[in-house]
Order: sequence, then C-alpha cells, then structure tokens
Amino acid sequence: MQAEQPTRSYEIVAKRADGSVFIGQNRAPALPVFEDAFSAFAHGSPVLTDHGDVAVEDLHPGDMIIKGDGKAAPLLWVGSSLFIPADSGKRTPLVRIMADSLGAGRPSGFLTFGPSARMLHTPLHLRGNGTQREFLTLLRDLVDGVNIIEISPPTPVRLYHLCLARHATITVGGLPVETFHPGPDVLRTLSIRHRDQFLGMFPHIQSDKDFGPLCHLRVAGTSDMLL
Repeated sequence: MQAEQPTRSYEIVAKRADGSVFIGQNRAPALPVFEDAFSAFAHGSPVLTDHGDVAVEDLHPGDMIIKGDGKAAPLLWVGSSLFIPADSGKRTPLVRIMADSLGAGRPSGFLTFGPSARMLHTPLHLRGNGTQREFLTLLRDLVDGVNIIEISPPTPVRLYHLCLARHATITVGGLPVETFHPGPDVLRTLSIRHRDQFLGMFPHIQSDKDFGPLCHLRVAGTSDMLL
C-alpha cells in the first residue's frame, strides 16, 4: 500500500486583481514546490520599503517594496508556514548569516533565512575574470560553517515568502534576495491536481505564465548548473 503524502498548513494573504484582499489557510502536500513558496525569510527579517525597513511579518499586500533597480512595486502576496524542529530530518535546516559577512552592511545584522532563499551573488569560479556576473544562488550553498551557518532552532519558526507582479530582487537586511518564482517549467512536473492546488494558493494570478520570466539566472544548487 502506497504511503500517504505528508501535508502541511500554509497561510496566504494576497491582493486579487480586483483589489480585494484574500486571507486564507490551506492544507497542501509537503512537496518541494509547495515548501519553496513559503520558506525564504524568517520572522523579523527587515524588508526595504518606500518607508524604510519593515519586518516581513508586518508587511501587507499593497505595501511598496523597493526592488533591486531602485524602483518601488506593490506587494501582492505573502505566504508563510511554520518550520518545526521535529521536521529537521525532513526539511533543510535554516541558514544564519552573521553581520557584515558578505561586505560592510551585508547583512546589517545577523539574519536567518529559510531553505528556499536565494541571493544575487557572483560565484567564486566567475570572480576576477572582469565580468563579475551575478546569479541567484541558494543561501544554503554559501554555508561556510563560520560566518554563514546552518541552524535547527529549538522552537518553531515562522517562515515567509513574497510576490510582486513580476519576479525581482529586493533588499533584506542589506542583501539582494529574490521574490518567489516557482522556476521555469517546474509546475509541469506536477500532477494536474497538484498543479491546480498550487496555483490556487496565488489568488493574484490566473495561470503559471503570470509569474513571468526570472529576473536573473539561477544557480541550481552546488553543481553550479544554471536555470
């Protein structure tokens, strides 16, 4: 008999196209594509808005978020879930980055990120060649055991992710990190039932095409493959 797929509770606050606000809680499979949409920023993470830094848990749809290009765009979706210590053997640990680990004010203070957080970063093997090209890199792939470490907190931690109208980088504690995007063609790997269930968690869009293109290429894990 096939084992039942584990599920998890996900909370959503979103601004629909007609301007109304959706607030809901869904029970959905604990599959990577679902987990990634709700596990980037820990409670307390400072997100740069047009009114300065605002803790991620205090953000609401309609707040103006400063993008990497310096322009402001309205926040359309906030998703969150609980990271539970008992799941440590099943979920990737959190990542803690110490102050100034990546340069002065980067980050401005120690920050904790979830397993799906990606930062705009120049991989070591591309530095010094005159291009300094940056890619969206999983923060867990930057763990060095000293300034960037993995942690499994003793108490539950609420993790968040954010969506703008289009995929972008935003500033969190001085670091350029990405908003949520499921990735090119990822949803095609899901069953129709799971794909519909996933898209139903994003009331501000009509189809997967509405996520738009990635704003930068991603490094796909430690193998340095690009997406």
